[in-house]
Amino acid sequence: MSSYTVISPVTEKSVAEIVMADLQQTDAVIATAAKAFESWRKVTPGDRAKLLRKFAALVDTYNEELAQLEVLNSGHTIGNARWEAGNVRDVLNYYSAAPERLFGRQIPVPNGIDITFKEPLGVIGVIVPWNFPMPIAGWGFAPALAAGNTVVLKPAELTPMTAIRLGEIALEAGIPAGVFNVIPGKGSIVGERFVTNPLVRKIVFTGSTTVGKHIMQGCADQVKRVTLELGGKSANIIFADADIEKAAAGAPGAVFDNAGQDCCARSRILIQRSAYDKFMELFEIAVKKFRVEDPSLDTAEMGPLISAQQLARVKEYVPADTEIAFQGNKPAGDGYWFAPTVLTPKDTKDRAYREEIFGPVVSVIAFEDEDDAIRMANDSEYGLSGSIWSRDIGRAVRVSRAVEAGNLSVNSNSSVRYWTPFGGYKQSGLGRELGPDALDAFTETKNVFFDTQA
Repeated sequence: MSSYTVISPVTEKSVAEIVMADLQQTDAVIATAAKAFESWRKVTPGDRAKLLRKFAALVDTYNEELAQLEVLNSGHTIGNARWEAGNVRDVLNYYSAAPERLFGRQIPVPNGIDITFKEPLGVIGVIVPWNFPMPIAGWGFAPALAAGNTVVLKPAELTPMTAIRLGEIALEAGIPAGVFNVIPGKGSIVGERFVTNPLVRKIVFTGSTTVGKHIMQGCADQVKRVTLELGGKSANIIFADADIEKAAAGAPGAVFDNAGQDCCARSRILIQRSAYDKFMELFEIAVKKFRVEDPSLDTAEMGPLISAQQLARVKEYVPADTEIAFQGNKPAGDGYWFAPTVLTPKDTKDRAYREEIFGPVVSVIAFEDEDDAIRMANDSEYGLSGSIWSRDIGRAVRVSRAVEAGNLSVNSNSSVRYWTPFGGYKQSGLGRELGPDALDAFTETKNVFFDTQA
């Protein structure tokens, strides 16, 4: 039986030893979830709703404990971590209304009655990344449980601690044993077995596009359903008629939040040429004020990168000879710190401009007009998120309709609201999470015709 040493990205010291499941243990947990499905699907809608509300209430009770665990394990700022635990609570509360609202339809037909039912799929495999361990877990397990499925959840090797705690809280809330299962382990063992084990009826995966493609290929063998939320290289498009002061003040948080380890990070800033100099002057002030410090401090706006490996990856995009426009600050000493960095590439072929770095590095480039901005924004294999800044509402509507991305904000950098759909275009993913339609991804539509002429 192998174990994994969890390292704090703040201190670079060991904080926990986590036992990793092997293939046999994974199969055993999947089998337990499959058995639990037969009884969980029969729990009355009202009772299932009550259990999810109790789960949400306990997550709220343990908010500070969960937040402190995330600071320790992931290096998230304490403010972000509290929001993340609160998001799990809110998503559970939102989907606790679903069991009593899984409506079918009565469809007019000749010679009878035709109705549809929303039936649960079975065992759902949820594979969670290391950048937002708590909320992304909740986006998968909350609607899945609400729809009557059981869940096997694999946290990332780097960040298993809050997922394990959520599994314990679920049991405390009265969720029956076997309904919500957390299995720490390697992706090559546990995650791969989710794909190949026929008892798992659907995979929900958030992570890199490369791994997502592999999962999609594996699921094809069993025609297994899949929801994928993958990479991003989102554009922050700022027109000259925008509130440049507000856009510049918000831009650091839009890309450097969570140390840039966010697939929604606005890591390409496209600024209309006539406003370029003014924006860059204000942006530099905002970047240098951005607080990169011990994430346990309430004042922290950015913590360290998750691991030494991720730090090395980010450094590859900013070699010693890179022309840097300006940088923010970072602490000295231990920890996987990288200062917020602003690049001004000469053209859109620059590697740092085109590839997802997953670190606090942003590229700023000028555009001429509306058509140029749209062309540049869409010149990417990704299409997850982005922002549009303009006081011209007609332009904002035109550009938001033209940009190929699943989640856009106008005069804002907000990407996620749990009551609205979330997902990407192109190689940023497949399907949608959150919002009122997420239940469709966790149910089958069954059609039944009753002949009234017999």
